Amino acid sequence: MKKATCFSDKHYQIGKIDDKLYSSFTEHLGRCIYTGIYEPGHPDADEDGYRKDVMELVKELKVPVIRYPGGNFVSCYDWHDGIGPREKRPRRMDYAWASIETNEFGIDEFCRWAKKAGVEPMLAVNLGTGNIKDAGDLVEYCNHPGGTYWSDLRAKNGSPEPYNIKYWCLGNEMEGSWQAGHLSAEDYTKKALEAAKIMKWVDPSIKLVACGSSYEMLPTYMDWDRIMLTELYNQVDYLSTHNYTMNAGQGITNFLAAYKQLDNHIKNSARVIEYVKAKNHFNKDIKICLDEWNVWNFQDIKLDSLDELQGLTTFEMTSAGKWEIAPPILQEKYSLLDAIVVGGLGITLLNNADVVEIACLAQLVNVIAPITTIKNGGLFKQAIYHPFHMLSRYGHGITMKTIVDAPVYHCDLGDLPIVEPALIYNQESDEVRIFVLNCDREEEVEFAVSLQGYGNKKVKKHLVLDGNDYEIRNSYENQNHVVMKELEIKDENNLQIVLPKMSWNVIILS
Repeated sequence: MKKATCFSDKHYQIGKIDDKLYSSFTEHLGRCIYTGIYEPGHPDADEDGYRKDVMELVKELKVPVIRYPGGNFVSCYDWHDGIGPREKRPRRMDYAWASIETNEFGIDEFCRWAKKAGVEPMLAVNLGTGNIKDAGDLVEYCNHPGGTYWSDLRAKNGSPEPYNIKYWCLGNEMEGSWQAGHLSAEDYTKKALEAAKIMKWVDPSIKLVACGSSYEMLPTYMDWDRIMLTELYNQVDYLSTHNYTMNAGQGITNFLAAYKQLDNHIKNSARVIEYVKAKNHFNKDIKICLDEWNVWNFQDIKLDSLDELQGLTTFEMTSAGKWEIAPPILQEKYSLLDAIVVGGLGITLLNNADVVEIACLAQLVNVIAPITTIKNGGLFKQAIYHPFHMLSRYGHGITMKTIVDAPVYHCDLGDLPIVEPALIYNQESDEVRIFVLNCDREEEVEFAVSLQGYGNKKVKKHLVLDGNDYEIRNSYENQNHVVMKELEIKDENNLQIVLPKMSWNVIILS
């Protein structure tokens, strides 16, 4: 059996974990909204048409913030279409996903759902086909108490109290050629700066997220951030970036190592922030908002690798025709292997808690999501639900620095230790919580924990995500093919824990 040791001293911290690290994302895409969170007439729908079974799982996940309404969708979206009497709302072509948008669900419905679900909204404004005045009007509609046209219209539409939305995204992926209203870094900066001014004139308390580089294969990667932040730094509070990883074409070993690719990606964004801050003698700090991340295998989209994003202007689906209402597209069927990789990505988020304050798993329901619903029926938890649930349940406190002594494995990103841990100290419970990925595909690993300054700790719980069939998936008929298993603790005083081969683990010491 291979051996690995994780060293941690209580005096050495990475950073305090913000609860918003476990946020999510909803978009008018596929069945995320319609027959996802909203399905009037469903047996389990409430008086507003919201599916109560979905809300229960959202509460179980303890998702603090949800981003809305996109995504690519927002760059074609006119928010005025989604307010007022439903019978008067127009049906529109959604160019982003070649669907028909009925607009029966809009900003009011989302904010009311968010309140019921116990989550805080984060809204994106349209800086593609939209204009800066519309962005200011939307802040007024949502946040102004009353006595103006838009705030009074909100009251007339059934919400006399303001929504007081704090977090606002200045567009979505505007560096991408596939985005409606795609802009150069210079043109985006001009438009976003003017939108930010108006939005903060309406409500100076809001927090703004600027579009950063999303994908490393684009020729503008990092240059976009440098150009944009030089002008926008003092107007915004977060730099957005996105990161998806896919299994196709790279082999299991490289797929397992996705945590390292994400770590590199985050550190690149952090370096640009630090460069612009130092170069221009700015005083404040801004954080990273990783407002889209997940495993996305493109199971029903004609795209063989993320490299093909360069120059792409449209996404072609294989599972639905054009111009359908809420077509069943991008409904990933996640495997045990996908879930283990998502767990590894979560470890990276924890280990970058000093720079990443918000992270949104994309998306929440049906579309590349942890929750899948059956139209007019039940639902089930996808395999990736379980690592995300464990992260949101146990990943609170302070991420501590660790040093790992372990054998290495080789992948395209270099030689990496066979174990990748994130060690959390939770002060309230006086617990040490360790999330650890065993990347060895052949052997168990004896994982020794060497702690300094934490007091006497014993092993209280060991949860594991593993199995013999890494392609196994959950379904409505077989909902428990992939679940977290709790292993027996044979000697709670022994801080040498055996990690099953190719597994994702949660270890609680108290």
